[in-house]
Amino acid sequence: MMVDYGFHDEPCYVISVAARMVGVHAQTLRYYERVGLVEPSRSMGKQRLYSPRDIELLRRIKALTDEMGVNLAGVEVVLKLMNRVNQLEAQVKDLAAEVDRLGESRQSYRREQA
Repeated sequence: MMVDYGFHDEPCYVISVAARMVGVHAQTLRYYERVGLVEPSRSMGKQRLYSPRDIELLRRIKALTDEMGVNLAGVEVVLKLMNRVNQLEAQVKDLAAEVDRLGESRQSYRREQA
């Protein structure tokens, strides 16, 4: 089992490093922020700081635009749909756990009644 220490949310990359990691110009990252595709954290000095999760998102945006030819409006739709799918998957997981819990309660109740 892999332990998640939450480091993927830790903002640590300045814009120049993030741009180099993703393979785009820093101005592109500023534009993505302006149009609402990514929202980097800010340092006390108002410097943009990107987390590993942000880098993953930026790479996904780059893949959608470069490899699949999706425009930024389409990228926004795709990202919203992906977020919704993730939410629904989490709900399914929660509901499956609830079904299991209720099944165990039912079996326990039947044993008590016997």
